[in-house]
Amino acid sequence: MIRLTLNGRMAEYNGDGDLKLIEWLRFTMNTKSVKDGCSGQGACGACLVELNGKPMLSCSITMEKLDGAEVVTLEGFPEDVRDILAKAFVAAGAVQCGFCSPGMLARAKMILEKNPSPTREEVAKKLKPHLCRCTGYVKIIDAVLLAAEKLSDKTDIDIENAFMGSSPPKLDALERAKGAPLFIGGLEFENIHHGALKFSDHPRARILSIDTSEAEKYPGVVKVLTAKDVPGSRNVGMFVRDWPLYVAEGETTRYIGDVLACVIADDNRTARKARELIKVEYEVLEPVTDPFKSLAGDVRIHENGNILKETVINYGEPCTDVFKESEYVIQKTYQTQRIEHAFLELENSVACREDGKLTVYTQSQGIYEDRHQIADMLGLEAKDVNVKLIAAGGAFGGKEDLTVQGHAALGAYILDVPVKVKLNRAESLRMHPKRHPMTLEYTLSCDKEGKFTGLHARITADTGAYASAGGPVSERAATHAGGAYHIPNIDVKSTAVYTNNIPSGAMRGFGVNQATFAIESIIDELCDKFGFDRWDIRYKNALDKGLTTTSGHKLRKAVGLKETLERVKDEFRSSKYAGIACAIKNCGIGNGVPELSQVKIEVLPEGRLRLYHGWSEMGQGIDTVAQQMLCEHIGLSDISKVDVVVMTDSETKGGSTTASRGTFLVGKAVIECAKGLKKDLQNSTLEELAGKVYHGEYLCDWTTKPDIDGDVISHFAYSFATQLVKLDNEGAIEKVTAVHDSGRVVNRKLFEGQIEGGVVMGIGYALSEDMPLDNGYLKTERFRDYGLLRTTDVPEIDVVPIEIDDIDAPFGAKGVGEICCIPTAAAVAGAYRSYDGAERLSLPLKPLNKK
Repeated sequence: MIRLTLNGRMAEYNGDGDLKLIEWLRFTMNTKSVKDGCSGQGACGACLVELNGKPMLSCSITMEKLDGAEVVTLEGFPEDVRDILAKAFVAAGAVQCGFCSPGMLARAKMILEKNPSPTREEVAKKLKPHLCRCTGYVKIIDAVLLAAEKLSDKTDIDIENAFMGSSPPKLDALERAKGAPLFIGGLEFENIHHGALKFSDHPRARILSIDTSEAEKYPGVVKVLTAKDVPGSRNVGMFVRDWPLYVAEGETTRYIGDVLACVIADDNRTARKARELIKVEYEVLEPVTDPFKSLAGDVRIHENGNILKETVINYGEPCTDVFKESEYVIQKTYQTQRIEHAFLELENSVACREDGKLTVYTQSQGIYEDRHQIADMLGLEAKDVNVKLIAAGGAFGGKEDLTVQGHAALGAYILDVPVKVKLNRAESLRMHPKRHPMTLEYTLSCDKEGKFTGLHARITADTGAYASAGGPVSERAATHAGGAYHIPNIDVKSTAVYTNNIPSGAMRGFGVNQATFAIESIIDELCDKFGFDRWDIRYKNALDKGLTTTSGHKLRKAVGLKETLERVKDEFRSSKYAGIACAIKNCGIGNGVPELSQVKIEVLPEGRLRLYHGWSEMGQGIDTVAQQMLCEHIGLSDISKVDVVVMTDSETKGGSTTASRGTFLVGKAVIECAKGLKKDLQNSTLEELAGKVYHGEYLCDWTTKPDIDGDVISHFAYSFATQLVKLDNEGAIEKVTAVHDSGRVVNRKLFEGQIEGGVVMGIGYALSEDMPLDNGYLKTERFRDYGLLRTTDVPEIDVVPIEIDDIDAPFGAKGVGEICCIPTAAAVAGAYRSYDGAERLSLPLKPLNKK
């Protein structure tokens, strides 16, 4: 018997001594402020508690070591202290997805107890054990310093109002900061069962047999699911249905994340123990892991061959002729690496019967796409499945594909009990798609004044085992191959190639990061070799109204690129060592794809509103943007009076939350929906309108395919940016100035937080992040080995908005989610070059030659 004190009360534990403290806290004591972000690896800090007066990661200590211990979680902190800490995080804009926030608050309390007036550097050093993928840490440190001030003078913390351009609190931010069970892991269901996935042991192997008999006999196991249990379509996929939910006997695996079976048991530990009893007989085959060998070889990874998609953009004069007539020509080949999204909340889904239909709780980036694939997999009509969004603890593109949702749904459908399937960190690393590694062969020419004349680019993307979003990603790399510049003659081909590597799919930037690194690097090479000024050549060739993008889209509105360049000109000129890079990023999928956004508004009693939409909240603030735009349109000053619901039963459709399109599309639909409400409010109060329901939608169906005859309108909007990276005399990044034209700023702190987080993600992409595979296998399952930046790695970041209203956008606001990390790596590479003169052709960058 183990006796300990938890939050001031005696508690007893009589069970396995090797149970981790986090499991006991969450599942026995219902203490949900401690979060599981790394599954016992001690890498993320989300599970921090106070143990005998000292900080302790609850995933790193077992119950057998806790007899007589005193454990305090966030729930046990003095209410006034917890309230000030949480309000400080909200006011500072430090809560994006909020998954890391409780651990940060716990650490902050212990920091300020020992040092009530810390410096910024001291706070950053103490927070180093914690990961945050959303915020870039800047506002987290701001929040701790604000809390220190307020704890000292005992004054309250002001929260701003709801109108456009201010910083009202992000929806549910206070509750998330305090550790409320708002994520899927906090949901409670009676008689819930747990699933554990059995993955392939080899990237390419024929499955000769799958023997589940021993697992089925294990005490507590209720069912082992395999391919034969799927009643409908076994293949899933967003764009191409090429990804089997289960690989069957007689079939060949394509990567180490292929699922062979799912053990469903009374609890998670039982399911995982029983999974190890599954016996699989393989005929191991040599994997194809090099995309160029995949193109040239005779092993067909898919029946239709090894090319997922080829995108060709060709206009103007032939580049061979252009290069002969141009004054200067540069040819280079660049290589970018595979990286992990590193969202902190692991993939998790619960499925159950509710209101006569199968209900799936998901953290997905596209609930309607989830519903479509799940219904097909079960052989059901879409109306028989309700998908409810639970806001995700980070995503960055990594939660677009089905991972665990289909397995939970199948288990609940067959067993008629609630089923939860959750990945641990090692499983997450092997299963979900990553950012594409790309080889980019570039040739760029210019005249003697430095005006670009032609671009020839061949881009080869390793899309891994399955399509995921690889087709659109490689297409986006092609359409942005020339970056933020006008190049009159274009010859671009981008090819997404199947291999037996972990799939590559959507990740923040969607292929544009890779292309931007290549074009910006070759521009710097052009400048160094032929004596052009790096700022002047960018300004001279910058996109503007009347000029065409690489896709052939002639820009007609809201192009603030030159303004962003002008804003950094003096700082760039005065910096001893600096790099500069520009970026363009589409808002919306475009390219002829219709994009629909629907909204419903219900007027509730007591003057409250309930807003339904179809877009996914994952930390970026789409729900808060919708609230603000609604309040602005109808003149409501209190944002807290607007509730937000996202579920498929509402039939307020939205697409996958990707392509920086959420603000634009939900905003347009909110305005359309609220027109009737605004009119009714001229003669009635909200209280008098209780019970009324308003509907509205916006459909963008006027973009065109890149190869269409006549005018090309690739996307409904674009955002633009220039980032300047400045090094100190030792070669360390001292400051990043991020100047962004994303239209009107809706929420100042959310805008800044997105860019700060994106910049830090971009620095990591430039310097340290990598996910190399060894013949299709993970080299490491340790989260801390993937090069994620910590608080002490973050330089000063100056965020500068250039607010140029887009006439088509709601209140002039476009999207900022992706562009904030697109130019960063290229700017870092340019800064490194300015320091030591060495050219860098691959990411992550080679270290500096120190002076």
